[in-house]
Amino acid sequence: MIASNRRAKEKGMDYQTILYGKGEGIAVITLNRPKSMNALNSQLFKELDHVLTEIDGDEEVKVVILAGAEKFFAAGADITEIGKIATPVDAHRFLKDIQAVFNRIEDLEKPVIAAVSGLALGGGCELTLACDLRIAADNATFGQPEIKIGVIPGAGGTQRLPRIVGITKAKELLYTGDFIDAQEAYRIGLVNKVVPAASLMEEARKMAGRIARQPGFALKITKIAVNGGMNMDMKSAMAYEARCFEILFSTADQKEGMKAFVEKRKPSFTNR
Repeated sequence: MIASNRRAKEKGMDYQTILYGKGEGIAVITLNRPKSMNALNSQLFKELDHVLTEIDGDEEVKVVILAGAEKFFAAGADITEIGKIATPVDAHRFLKDIQAVFNRIEDLEKPVIAAVSGLALGGGCELTLACDLRIAADNATFGQPEIKIGVIPGAGGTQRLPRIVGITKAKELLYTGDFIDAQEAYRIGLVNKVVPAASLMEEARKMAGRIARQPGFALKITKIAVNGGMNMDMKSAMAYEARCFEILFSTADQKEGMKAFVEKRKPSFTNR
C-alpha cells in the first residue's frame, strides 16, 4: 500500500503542486496542477527538488514512480511564466533551475519510473525522458512541439531524446513538432510498455515492486554504471563498469546472492 503522506508539512513544506506518498519501498510523486493540465511552473520545480532531497536520503525508498493525471501527465511548461522571459539572461536563469531538477531525477541513485497517461508534451515529455523507465497508458500522447512557437526544447529534448530513440527519429520529432501516440512511442523505443489506462498505476507498481526486491546497493551501482558509461568512450566505460563490478564484492548481498544461487534457494538481501 502507498500510504498517504503529509510529512511534507513536518519537513517544512506544504506541497501545493505535487502529491507524495510511499510504501513497500516505493515512492509515488504525482503532479497536481489539474486546472493547468499539470503545466510545469517554478513552484512545481521547487517542490520536486524538495521531495527529491527527501527521497534521496530515505533508505526505505528503493524505487520512485512519477505520475500525472488520467488525461494529462504534463501538457508542457507554464506559458504564463515563459511569456515573461524577455532576454537571453532571463531564459538562462529559467532553464538553469529546470535542468537542475531534471538532472537530479536522472542522477538519483534510485530508479525512477514515469507512469504516463494522457498528454506528455514539451517540458512534460522532457520530464519523462529524465526518468529511467517509461510505462505509457494506451491514451498517452508524446511530443516536443516547441518549434511551432519559435523555440527549441531546453530541458533535455534535443539531448536525451536522440540518445533514447536514435538521432534520425528524434530529429523528425523535433523538426516537425508532431505528436505520437503510445503505440508509436513503444515502436521507437521511447516507452518500455503500453498498458490500458485503467491499469497504469497497477502496472507501474508491479514493475517498481520487482525492482525494489533487488539488492539495494547493486541497484544503485547499476544505475550509476549505466549513466556514467553513457558519457564515456567505450574503452573508458568498460573500465568504469569493471570498477563498479569489483566494488560489489565488498557487499553482504553479493555473498548472499551467490550462496543462495548455489544452494538453490531464494536470497535474503539486507541491502548491505
